[in-house]
Amino acid sequence: MAAKEINYKNKTVKLSYEIVNPSKDEAILILHGWGSNKEIMKQAFGKMLGEYKHIYLDMPGFGASTNEMILTTKDYAKIVTLFLELLNVKPTLAMGHSFGGKVATLLNTKYLALLSSAGVVTEKPWSIKVKIATFKLLKPLGFKKIRELFVAPDAQGMSHEMYETFKNVVDEDFENEFSKSESTALCFWGIDDTATPLYTGERISELIEKSKFYPLEGDHFFFLKHAEFITTELEKALKKG
Repeated sequence: MAAKEINYKNKTVKLSYEIVNPSKDEAILILHGWGSNKEIMKQAFGKMLGEYKHIYLDMPGFGASTNEMILTTKDYAKIVTLFLELLNVKPTLAMGHSFGGKVATLLNTKYLALLSSAGVVTEKPWSIKVKIATFKLLKPLGFKKIRELFVAPDAQGMSHEMYETFKNVVDEDFENEFSKSESTALCFWGIDDTATPLYTGERISELIEKSKFYPLEGDHFFFLKHAEFITTELEKALKKG
């Protein structure tokens, strides 16, 4: 495990990362989802794709990486780009799970692998709409405990900066960014995913001109069970050049 310091908007971000197969020339970047870290991605793919250098990164504010700024998805992509420049690496493939899929899309690599990517706005259940309306009503009254009652599970325990970042990215419409992608994309999805439902994956695959869609058994973390299949399909695509 290693770390690099990136200067971004007059702030220093310490990024924790790990490289697997460091002697290989061609590289792939693998990004985790919101609230996760590089370890779960390494668990799935660390022993796969042996002909490629793997770069596993804790994005700012996750795992062992720091963050003291309010960020957007585009900020994350810029920070990751600065990190790759510091390593002097241009990945052939960027792979991203959930939130990491949006960041990976912005990197404009030749190949893109999306694992139940976020980015298509979904209809909120009525119960969530009621919570949001109630929170907005009570917020001006200054009850600090109200936030604890209504904050999303993915946002609990966050710093102020990360909570504001979460609000920036959680319901972000990324359809325009997907439609502009020139990457050759392989979109893998969990059929029973409730966080980023199957239809959102189908929509993303429609938006990216050069893409193929793979529905697979499982939930939002389906890739832990299907790493071998995903790897096989990626190898086929990468070998075609």
